[in-house]
Amino acid sequence: MNVAAQLPASVDMLALIASVALTAAVLIFIFFIEPDAADSAPHRSHLDQLLEKRDTIYDNLRDLKFEYRSGKFAESDFEAMKQTLETEAALVLAEIETVTGNQGAAPRRDGTHRVAAPPAARPNRG
Repeated sequence: MNVAAQLPASVDMLALIASVALTAAVLIFIFFIEPDAADSAPHRSHLDQLLEKRDTIYDNLRDLKFEYRSGKFAESDFEAMKQTLETEAALVLAEIETVTGNQGAAPRRDGTHRVAAPPAARPNRG
């Protein structure tokens, strides 16, 4: 019967030790863990995300052309991938113009958007 009398005391002691350990862990986490710099950084705007996506597409196009010239792709594969990336770039550029308020992307009659030519390629009507 002596073992039964000691059991509640040992359970209480284990619960107390667990509580103290948990409290210590919480206090260490709160006061000694340094916050990540990204946590306090301002969130990127939609325009920033679009500009980053544009830059990534341009980098991918440059890498694709390099790999094609080094012989890693057949011409048909290169043309298909290049067309896909150029189409994606055109969509991103149109969205950038929409976000910034430029009138470079005029709607077509069928409801889709077309990307206007850069100013150097536009005919001079003046």
